[in-house]
Amino acid sequence: MTSTQTSTEQGDACAHTPQPTLVFVHGFLDGAAAWDDVVAELGERAADAVCLDLQGMGARVAAPGPYSLDGFAEDVAGQVRRLDRPVVLVGHSMGAQIAELAAGLLEERVRALVLLTPVPLAGTGLPDEAMQPFHALGGHPEAQRALRRQLAAHLSDAGLEKLGRIGDPVEAASVGVFADLWNRGHALGAKESHFRGPTLILRGEVDPFVTAEVVANAVLPRFSSPAEASIAHAGHWPQVEQPKAVAGILDEFLLAAEATLRANTDAKGWTHAFAQKSSAAFAEAFANEIVLEASVLTHPVVGVEQVKAVMGTASTIYEALAFTRQAAEGPRTYLEWEAQAFGGEKLFGITILTRNDAGKIVRAAIHHRPLGVALKFSVELGQRLKGRVDASHFLGGA
Repeated sequence: MTSTQTSTEQGDACAHTPQPTLVFVHGFLDGAAAWDDVVAELGERAADAVCLDLQGMGARVAAPGPYSLDGFAEDVAGQVRRLDRPVVLVGHSMGAQIAELAAGLLEERVRALVLLTPVPLAGTGLPDEAMQPFHALGGHPEAQRALRRQLAAHLSDAGLEKLGRIGDPVEAASVGVFADLWNRGHALGAKESHFRGPTLILRGEVDPFVTAEVVANAVLPRFSSPAEASIAHAGHWPQVEQPKAVAGILDEFLLAAEATLRANTDAKGWTHAFAQKSSAAFAEAFANEIVLEASVLTHPVVGVEQVKAVMGTASTIYEALAFTRQAAEGPRTYLEWEAQAFGGEKLFGITILTRNDAGKIVRAAIHHRPLGVALKFSVELGQRLKGRVDASHFLGGA
């Protein structure tokens, strides 16, 4: 494993940032150094990034086989577990197959998945004659460089030589093994992906190997609502050909993914508290100075003890409650919901949660409709909280 920081430095960086660590997985005949330019372009976003070398390639070229996609994935998963923090897996080409399999092993530890010029997990299924040029690369630096130039669109001489020097030391006998692995793929490639989190599929616009058709037919359909983008003037190695463009799209995707994950987390926590119908369950998420505003309140309720009493009691009035949509922007999460109370009367609304830097909710604004049911809810809430919360907060109160 190589990294932009030592393991101690990585741990210190993680303690000061809520962002998951970026873990980069290289492709066929490449190594960790293939990600250098993208990591540099990402700057602070990749301050604790980890770039892995797979067995038999890169700095681990001497690592013995047998080699398999499952073995590579288990190795990646083991290294991620040792990091002991959430990650975003970024896999290139054959590394995309491995990253997806590792994500399935790591489950919730993986916050997002990025597949760059991804070889389909099911493999490419090329016939033997088409695979011969790949098998012949072992021990032939000129052939390796010629193939890289053929599959790239904007690869500088320096970039070509860098990739070539990474691939040159790979054992000749291993080259064909690695090629057959990505070509034959994995049985899970015939099924819907096990990874359900935010996913970005990114390809070089003029990649002659992982074409737009390959992505559309063999990659995208396996994921739920994946983001998709292409890099202009890039072939099969966009991270070397156009690192600034790759970093820009990756950063934009991660911002959106973080907002989605935050909204999902808030929705789960809020839903759990309502399901528990417990004041204590709400209090876990609240800052001491929390302010609650609602269309069923005449004026805000302030302070964790008072707000948790209101929310815990309100949860007992609902006969059913379902969150239907969520979104997040900056410190705010927006939750749309539908509910039922008073023997089947319908309520609809939007809840806006604002969190502080520590992740605690400092303001909750709950908007109910229709007006008639909201007014009825206010009266009922006031009656149930009589003697515990000032009656002036509720309709009909003193």
